[in-house]
Amino acid sequence: MKRRLTIPTWIPTLVFAAVVYLAVRYATQTQTITRYWYQVIQFAAITAISALGLNLIYGFNGQFSLGHVGFYAIGAYGSALITKDFGPNPWSGDRVGALSWMIAAQLGILLVLAAFRLLRIGRLRARLRTALSQSLQPHECSVICTLVTLAVTALILAAGYYATIALHWAVYHANAALYAALPQKLGEAVNFAVAIINGGTMAAMVSYLVGLPLLRLGSDYFGIATLGFAIMMYTALQNSDLIIDTMKGARGMVGIPPHTNWTWAFGALVICAVIMRNLIRSSQGRAIISVREDEIAARTMGINVIQQKAVAFSFGGFFAGVAGALFAHLYGFLHPSSFNMIKGFDPLIIIVFGGLGSMTGTIVASIGFALLIEGLRVVLPQGFEDWRFVIYPILLLLVMLLRPGGLLGTKEWGWLRAPLPPDRDIPVPPRALAAQRVSSNSSEEA
Repeated sequence: MKRRLTIPTWIPTLVFAAVVYLAVRYATQTQTITRYWYQVIQFAAITAISALGLNLIYGFNGQFSLGHVGFYAIGAYGSALITKDFGPNPWSGDRVGALSWMIAAQLGILLVLAAFRLLRIGRLRARLRTALSQSLQPHECSVICTLVTLAVTALILAAGYYATIALHWAVYHANAALYAALPQKLGEAVNFAVAIINGGTMAAMVSYLVGLPLLRLGSDYFGIATLGFAIMMYTALQNSDLIIDTMKGARGMVGIPPHTNWTWAFGALVICAVIMRNLIRSSQGRAIISVREDEIAARTMGINVIQQKAVAFSFGGFFAGVAGALFAHLYGFLHPSSFNMIKGFDPLIIIVFGGLGSMTGTIVASIGFALLIEGLRVVLPQGFEDWRFVIYPILLLLVMLLRPGGLLGTKEWGWLRAPLPPDRDIPVPPRALAAQRVSSNSSEEA
């Protein structure tokens, strides 16, 4: 059997990505585009990262979430606290103080979650109730089981607290030794990279903890609950200066080093797209999509529905945290109004506009959304800039009427498409070979 000669899909995708990156770099260095449009292009890439996370939650997993902006804010403020602390005037008293505490706190939470999973509090409570029911009344069993459960929970939390303090000591000395051995410029770049990753992991951790009680709700109720989380985050940011003075609360956080550039934004977008593509095309991703299609059928086939929802929700929060970290260091200023309820609808509009369940559509729609909003600001006459918030909803309505599935629906381009199965030589049975020889001989005689 003659094999088909095909070009791997990653080659044209890589070439296209390289052309886009180099074109923007060249346009910036030659001042073909202004600094304003350079920031708009970076903001488009950051928006695409955040929208990819929401598309994973809503488009691929089917969970209607309105709290995505809360995770975006966690990544922004969490990373800004780290890089601002690394400057000449650290707000915590040490250049790596904030970073060490954040890493230690996340490790401590992981240890607490692992302890709860190993001890299996629910099963322990059930066994204790069964043992006590033989000699005590039901109400007495309930009281004793509740007290024992609270005592075990308190012990785990106390152990996690002291473990966090010990971890902070170890992490602090490791960070201090690492940054002391690095040159100043390289240390700032490493610190920024760690801050981006830390912003994503913090958002993923919070999304997992928030999802533990909420993911058992139906889609509509889940959306309302996550909206409540976003409002709580906005209120907390308004009063954050009561806990950490450098966050400034409703006045806005200033003095954030503007480390984000096109290389960081584009590189983060490529890495997040690769992670998401590999996740979706894996067996884990197929399980995530099956939950969207039919929860009952997925559960019947042995898929842990709650676990798959938690995985999608945590990865979506991670992408939002990474995008928030880049956003914080793009403008060097953070204000709670950038993470209010209205801003939370932007990624939802983008994924609906581009197509639910389409990574390509999300990236294209994110770029179009950012360029359209800022382009209308420039095109419209002075004094009519706010009319752009009337024009783009009209365009969105037209798209929804003409293409209800979004611009690309569920279609993908290039390497983002599902891989084709490899060509295989199918063995031909001897009878079929004999029949082919007879037919060829008869045709030659004729």
